[in-house]
Amino acid sequence: MESNGSQRDVDAASPAPAGEVRELALDAKRRLVTQLADTVRARGLSKRVLARRMGTSRSALDRLLDPANPSLTLATLARAAHALGASVRIVLD
Repeated sequence: MESNGSQRDVDAASPAPAGEVRELALDAKRRLVTQLADTVRARGLSKRVLARRMGTSRSALDRLLDPANPSLTLATLARAAHALGASVRIVLD
């Protein structure tokens, strides 16, 4: 059987194992949390002020900033960025 695609094409077409997907999500979340926390510190904001600017509760903000919680919507990320006077740029590599 002849193949025109590379091994990477075949691998990318196969579903990733659930554990691998979770680890990828956690790694991305850790990087985002680090960037968010650095920006919060640089702006001199408290979590209370940031939560108020985002229009959310402090507990919801704590979940956003929890690197062990992989759940994050783009809308929440956009609200956090807006509250910080920052922008969101997503890069796939």
